[in-house]
Amino acid sequence: MQFNDQKKGMLMAFTAVMFLMPDSLLIRLANVNSWNLIFYRGFIPFLIVFLGLLLIYKANFIKQTFSNGWHGIAYALTFTITNITFVISIENTNVANTLIMIALAPMLSAVLSLIFLKEIPDQKTWVAISITTLSVVYIFYDAIDTGDILGNALGLLTAFGLAVGAVIVRSTKNIDLVPSAMFGKLLVALVAFYFADNLNLKGSDLIVVPLMSVMCVAIPFVLVTIAPRYITAAEVNLFFLLETILGPIWVWLVIKEQPSPETIIGGIIIIITIAIHSTLSLKKSRHFIN
Repeated sequence: MQFNDQKKGMLMAFTAVMFLMPDSLLIRLANVNSWNLIFYRGFIPFLIVFLGLLLIYKANFIKQTFSNGWHGIAYALTFTITNITFVISIENTNVANTLIMIALAPMLSAVLSLIFLKEIPDQKTWVAISITTLSVVYIFYDAIDTGDILGNALGLLTAFGLAVGAVIVRSTKNIDLVPSAMFGKLLVALVAFYFADNLNLKGSDLIVVPLMSVMCVAIPFVLVTIAPRYITAAEVNLFFLLETILGPIWVWLVIKEQPSPETIIGGIIIIITIAIHSTLSLKKSRHFIN
């Protein structure tokens, strides 16, 4: 089965979200403080991707790793900030607050792409972004009032970082920025190591933290780094709205926090909207190929 660029990008973004879904739950289940957790979420993915790139690039590892220029530096810094602010936001407000802020990423991506890349999202993408963003606001219409300022502000910064990162990748389609993301993870670990107090893992954390770092961090960050090379930054971040509804379902299944009626209704709207958008995008891509 042959995949065109649209199919490749959509499959990568969707797969990334599927692996990312339990992330908020696992952060809640971890019994370590923020900086200790951030260290492992940086170091373990860095180590995995480092070994993977070493096997892939072999003799060209050094050349490929340090050849991304200012785009690579910008992406690494953006990646570092986003990884840190996400965890601290989750731990300083409720999950709903953080997710509603991150849900603004598609709209921010579309605006940034329009300004810097002169890439005008088509009508169906603007419609999908508008519907899903309003759905998220509906789901968590009272979340802002229940969370604190720090957590909400860091959640918004995370959304902006995701948008900037996707636009950077989109602007350099022919450059492999996975090595830059790898250095971003290393920088995350180094920053966290400075603030961490005790890196010993005990009890359930021996399973939860490594599992989270591999499944919810390492795999998604590689896919998210590659996906914008095939579809627009706004379309990539549009898929991440699935986490807004599917993330709380994981919490409900494990911690028994039942989703509200607003979450169920808004979630159905989000899933239907993304499904329709994806179907129309695939039909359009097949039309151009034919």
